[in-house]
Amino acid sequence: MTAPSFPLTVSEPGRADASIAAALDGLTRSAAQRWLEEGRITLDGKVLKKNARLQPGDVLLISPPQPEPVDLVPQDIPLDVAYEDDDVIVVDKPVGMVVHPAPGHPDGTLVNALLYHCGDSLSGINGELRPGIVHRIDRDTSGLIVAAKNDRAHLSLAAQLQDHSLFRSYHAVAVGGFKEDSGTVRAPIGRHRTDRKRMAVCPDGREAVTHWQVVDTRDGHTHLTCRLETGRTHQIRVHMAYLGHPLLGDTVYGAKKPVPGLAGQCLHAAQLTFTHPSTGERLTVESPLPVWFSAALERYGLR
Repeated sequence: MTAPSFPLTVSEPGRADASIAAALDGLTRSAAQRWLEEGRITLDGKVLKKNARLQPGDVLLISPPQPEPVDLVPQDIPLDVAYEDDDVIVVDKPVGMVVHPAPGHPDGTLVNALLYHCGDSLSGINGELRPGIVHRIDRDTSGLIVAAKNDRAHLSLAAQLQDHSLFRSYHAVAVGGFKEDSGTVRAPIGRHRTDRKRMAVCPDGREAVTHWQVVDTRDGHTHLTCRLETGRTHQIRVHMAYLGHPLLGDTVYGAKKPVPGLAGQCLHAAQLTFTHPSTGERLTVESPLPVWFSAALERYGLR
């Protein structure tokens, strides 16, 4: 038994498994390989092999397996819900909350909380019944994250991530002063060659674009707003470090020491804009600066 088939337009060239995983942000590369091996993905009526080369504009027909329950426990964890309807939910995530269960964080995550909060309203992308997380933010980054309640909404949001019509804006405090008032970083990001837990700017990485603007600068620290055009892992953190301005408190990417009152990097996802999957309305959801971020601004005389 399978879930309903759906078309998918390829946006990034490359091997079939990698391109499909990139186009469906909720799908892992291993899951894409499994679907290809099972003959669930076709191009022009022909079953694709996982090492086939795809080009932007190729239209695939995907027949996912029937979603199966996953071994995750719903947990009654309070959520700060910024927006919710039958298709999507936008949560204002606190610092310290992990998005997905992982080694060292088997529960207490946003996914566990959403399983409890959403009940039977779940997306089945990736072949699993779970909240449709279509993008992520780091454990020590606070702010807005959107999840889909059904496959149609998940596919719509994933497509908006790919065509850059889903906008995410952040507030950050960086170390040092900037010579310009605004700018854009266009530098590909991939896994660090020697430290697999880190990301880095590298020639063979995936396209990554960050737009930034100075809000205020004083005494060697700068308050910035950053808008993501792409959504690579640790993108703002990596790009600011690449510019020579690591985020305040981000010792992973170059800040010299932790900062009292900060759990890690000084970064907050403050605004999320997307097209509603059912109504077509453009929605903007905003999150006020949390107390810890405002305290950091005050500590360094920033606004």
